[in-house]
Parts: sequence; C-alpha cells; structure tokens
Amino acid sequence: MKILVVNCGSSSLKYQLIDMKTEEVIAKGNFERIGEKEAFLTHKVGTEKYVINAPVTNHEEALKIILEQFLNEKYGVIKSLNEIDAIGHRIVHGGEIFDKSVVITDDVIKKIDECSTLAPLHNPAAILGINACKNEIPGKPMVAVFDTAFHQTMPKENYTYPIPEEYYKKYKVRKYGAHGTSHQFVSKIAVEMIQKPLENTKIVTCHLGQGASICAIDGGKSVDTSMGLTPLGGIAMVTRSGDLDPSVVTYLMEKENLTPNEMNTILNKKSGLYGITGLNPDFREIENASTGDNEKAKVAIEMFTTIIAQFVAKYGVSLNGIDAIVFTGGIGENQINIRKKICEKLSFLGVEIDLEKNKIRGEQLEISTNNSKIKVFIIPTNEELVIARDTMNLIK
Repeated sequence: MKILVVNCGSSSLKYQLIDMKTEEVIAKGNFERIGEKEAFLTHKVGTEKYVINAPVTNHEEALKIILEQFLNEKYGVIKSLNEIDAIGHRIVHGGEIFDKSVVITDDVIKKIDECSTLAPLHNPAAILGINACKNEIPGKPMVAVFDTAFHQTMPKENYTYPIPEEYYKKYKVRKYGAHGTSHQFVSKIAVEMIQKPLENTKIVTCHLGQGASICAIDGGKSVDTSMGLTPLGGIAMVTRSGDLDPSVVTYLMEKENLTPNEMNTILNKKSGLYGITGLNPDFREIENASTGDNEKAKVAIEMFTTIIAQFVAKYGVSLNGIDAIVFTGGIGENQINIRKKICEKLSFLGVEIDLEKNKIRGEQLEISTNNSKIKVFIIPTNEELVIARDTMNLIK
C-alpha cells in the first residue's frame, strides 16, 4: 500500500509518498511560495534533489506538478497515480469536534472549516489541499489527522481558562495544544526505551522547532501542554511571543492604534527570539550570535532555554514525577548547546547528561548518565509516518 501524506500551509505544500509495507519514504518534497512568481518545488527521491521553478497560483496547480514528478520518466517512482491507495492530510486544529483521526467526508470538511477561526492560517489551507486531491486524484480515500486530537485527554482543570465561562460556551475558548502527532509518536518510543508498563510512565516531551511546545504525558495520555487556544501560546519561539501578560496586548493596541489582525501579525511573525534580537528569523543564526558579543542574542537564548526548563519542571507537578524528558523537532534533535543548557537548569531535579552522547544529532539515543534521576532522550519525530499509519488503519 502506498499512501500520500499532505501537509498544506497558507503558501506551501509539503508531502511524502510512503510505502507502508516497509514504511519507507519513496519520494518527498515541499512546494513553497504558492501564489507568487517565485514559487518553486524541491522534490527528493532518495539522495537526489530536483528543483522545479513554477509560478503556480494555487494548491491544486502545485499538486498537479508534484504528481507529475511521481510519474517523471527520469526519476519517477510510480507508473500510474492509481498506485496511490490513499491520502492522509495533516490538520492543525480539530477543536473539540475531533479527538481522533477520521475518514474525510463532506461533513468532516465542513467541520474542519468551522475550526478555521482557531487556526486561520492552517485550516483553510488544509481544505485547499483536500479539494486539490479530490480533483487531481479522484476517488481515493482520504483521512484527516489532527494536531489537537492527542490533547483531548487533558483534564478540565488543565484546559480551562480563568475567564467568564460564557466565552467557552459561545466560542469554545480553551486550551487545545498542538504538535499532538509528534508528542504522541516520540512518547510511544520513550515508553519502550524506559521499559516500564505504559500506565506507569510519566514523560515530558519537548518538540522544539520554528514552532515549539512542551507536553506532559501520563500513561500515554496528554494531561497538559504549553500551546493554548492557538499555536501562539506557551514558550517564546523563533517569531512567536508565547505566553504574555494579556495587558501587553491591549496596551500596545491602544498605544499604537493597532487592529486585531495587526496585533496578531506582530505576536505571530515579529516577536519571539526574532523580536528580541532583530536578527534573521533563523534559530541557528540567533544561537550562533549568542556565542559571540551579541547581548540581545544571549538574552534570547537564555530566555528560550529557561522557559523550556520551567515548563518541564512545572509538568513534574502535573505528573507527580518525571521518568523521562524527550527532545525532538529540528532544534531538539540537533542543537547540542540548547539541550545542554536546558538540562543544566534542571539539575536540581537530578537531571544529568553525558556530554559526549549529547554531541549526537538527529539520532535516537539516551543522553542521560547512569546517575541521572530522570532519563533524557533524543528521539527524532516522524509526524508523516503517524499520519500514514492512521490513514492505513482507517481505510482498511
């Protein structure tokens, strides 16, 4: 069985074609800047990379070009689109409606659209991707896999905001979290590495990338997470503010005469480590600058690692103990000094890492010492595989 995994952003379309017999990626890529003259596709087959410049205007045009690459005479990986058995779609927000993956129907599309107010950049783009697949690969079963579904096990006291209840009843304003597929995937592997019964495990997973979130997982179930109503909440990220005193928002809107959309853009795209430093919104550049004389970058990295350590410690309370801490995501898997700084800040909990093992990047590994009271793991995430597995299980 071959499954196409689709992850649509507002101006991008990431994809993987996976052979489920071996769970190997046959081809993958990313169509960027959709809707712009500079739109281009980076398509990868094995170690080979192909770049196609194509000024597409929408996701359907982008998908059509992607499918052409699968059939390319030189580097094609299938002979017919009929070899694609099903399509799995990553959906950022399922609200309270979806607590698990579902086969896509017209009613499901309608409900995904209803959740668009909670993820205005992501859910409409996902619907564009779904419709593109319906038109370009008609008749194929499709499955929606939700970032928020894993967190629907949070107890009410952890997802309720201390605001008038009428806003929850009218608008469903509450904590939903994100990165659920990633947290679920790496926590399952961590359970195997701990070698304890699932129901007795207490794990804190740190998905650190351009977007970042922390999750407390008790017996395989999410009980708390750092992102909130939207993926803006929680820790300070590369361009996102994370948690703030709410009055910062209203104060700036009043002083600068900002509209809600303008304020939303500032908090999502102009804040975080980028907002503090003024450097390019590239974590590697900011971290490199912090090792030199750039004081702003030093402050930004110190803030980033401190907030993460604080969330990990806080979730020790939610879990009544911690068996393991997991680092995943682009930063978590690859940034040696970031892991080191976070773990040093958690030394009061008995966390101790092996500095030589910590030099490893992007590999599944325990990096804690034998003396560490809490195990520390690097576990590369694979959200696409989670989506593909859910898709296969549902269409069967």
